Amino acid sequence: MDMRGDEERQEAVFVFDSLEDRVPADHPLRRIRRLTDTALRDLDPLFEELYAETGRPSIPPECLLRAALLQKLYGIPSERKLCEHLEFNLLFRWFVGLPFSEAAWDHSTFSRNRERVLTPEVFTAFFTAVRKQAEARRLLSKEHFSVDGTLIEAAASIKSFRPKEEAERPKKHGHGHGGSTPGNPRTGRNQDVNFRGERRSNDTHASTTDPDARLAKIKGKEAKLSYRGHILVENRNGLIADCELTQATGTAEPEAAATMLGRERTRRGKGKMTVGADRGYNTRGFVGAARAVKVTPHVAKKQRHNAIDGRTTRHQGYEISQRRRKVVEEPFGWMKNVGGLRKLLHRGTRKVSAVFTLACAAFNLVRMSTLMAKPALETGNGAR
Repeated sequence: MDMRGDEERQEAVFVFDSLEDRVPADHPLRRIRRLTDTALRDLDPLFEELYAETGRPSIPPECLLRAALLQKLYGIPSERKLCEHLEFNLLFRWFVGLPFSEAAWDHSTFSRNRERVLTPEVFTAFFTAVRKQAEARRLLSKEHFSVDGTLIEAAASIKSFRPKEEAERPKKHGHGHGGSTPGNPRTGRNQDVNFRGERRSNDTHASTTDPDARLAKIKGKEAKLSYRGHILVENRNGLIADCELTQATGTAEPEAAATMLGRERTRRGKGKMTVGADRGYNTRGFVGAARAVKVTPHVAKKQRHNAIDGRTTRHQGYEISQRRRKVVEEPFGWMKNVGGLRKLLHRGTRKVSAVFTLACAAFNLVRMSTLMAKPALETGNGAR
């Protein structure tokens, strides 16, 4: 029989241990760390260009990028909260590369590096390096793709959507008490706004908080200030082959899809390519743009103004593409429920584009890690 241990034990002065020893060998984050480190090695020439040869040593960009990635992987709501985790969470310290002996960074570290390291250019290069590994492991279909877009709610209130001439005027910083009475409307940051009888549109109004955001809505839901994220997904394993972030305009989806298909055709060279899409892409403009780059558009049929005919829909491949195109919804669901894109924290197209691209790379890492853990790759019923 064991003797009862004493709760009041003295802490050891020296701890001969490492973070590597504390992380289980089969932890799924290990596979993601290996993939991430391989991608970061490809970015080494880019990092060399971003930093001077002399001066005070900075936080390694690899550590910053791994920390930003960790925030997406675990749905950490803010950079301040992320830094709190890095102070006490040994798993997170190991993933980022922050030793026992170093204190966690201040959350302002991310703000100071947002214009140099945490940029759309760096995250696009990281996304490309991750996709390169998927190609090397033969996880990407070379022929069959699906495309779609989603609205991402901006970090701006509908109250900030004001007439453009008002939005362009300098803000007056009052010191009201914040309350309101019938003869004294609410002042301060949360002012009373009455839109009754006022016609608002993106042509005449703009957000005073985030001028790049646009008013948009999903059928059956209220309009919100938003951006629009677009992805091109390959149909075999549901990995994101390309991504694009645009303003939430009415023509953004087919235009961004045509851009991504053009880039994919450039990467693939010659060969058969198809793209599945919903009815929103069944326009003469998108169908013509897809065919111009030798991609067969398998868009959902419409009762009126149908841009495709029996020459496309009669083939069995069309029905397979229409079934398989729903795989494009999974990345959007993950990015909003886990990756922090339910509502944005950053403002401006450039910053939002960086966040969206990193979320796409994070999804691919999670998906690739899952596929690597399986004895044999499962392509799914009807996947091509």
